[in-house]
Amino acid sequence: MPDTPTFGRYAEIPYDRMTPEQQEGYRSLIEARGTVGGPGRIWVHNPKLAKVMGPLGAYFRTGYSLSEREREIAVVIINSKWHSIYPTNAHERAGKAAGLPAAKVEAMLSGLPTSFDDKREQVVYEMATCLANSRWVSKGLFDRAVEALGHVGITDVICLMGFYTSVSMTLAFYDVPAGAEGLARCARRLPESREKHRFGTGRRLPDRP
Repeated sequence: MPDTPTFGRYAEIPYDRMTPEQQEGYRSLIEARGTVGGPGRIWVHNPKLAKVMGPLGAYFRTGYSLSEREREIAVVIINSKWHSIYPTNAHERAGKAAGLPAAKVEAMLSGLPTSFDDKREQVVYEMATCLANSRWVSKGLFDRAVEALGHVGITDVICLMGFYTSVSMTLAFYDVPAGAEGLARCARRLPESREKHRFGTGRRLPDRP
């Protein structure tokens, strides 16, 4: 393992110096996400964990119930709670790129109140704010969430926030700065169908965990 940190405080392991298990974990992240970035650069040190987190992160890119805007509302709020600069910076840009008004993104980052005209987006905002601040979930909020999102959407929001809590804590603990690139890695391009789903109309969104 190299002694000089390459990604915040973490000294990444070149692929040819990984153990066979770490190489397998690395390949599993490539298969799941098309690249190894953000906390995956650190999680690969723990290959059993990498094999679990890669597919979970991939789930929140394709095939789940939230729109890109809804996703970014929840992610911006939970990232800002943990004061982790790398994902907060990345998702500030991603939220704006997804079409959220800049003033609303900045309000969520600063913990200031805001609101959304779309009923689903408003419920996601209320859920994320409540859960991120360890507040009691009122019966009224619960009922509005069930009506707007259903139990599939509710569980997607909750587990999305849990996943990004892991992302934020990992990157905060290793003190990874905004925009850190780490060691150059080879990445497999996503299949066209997944690329379109991830990046929408073909305009590439900012890199983010």
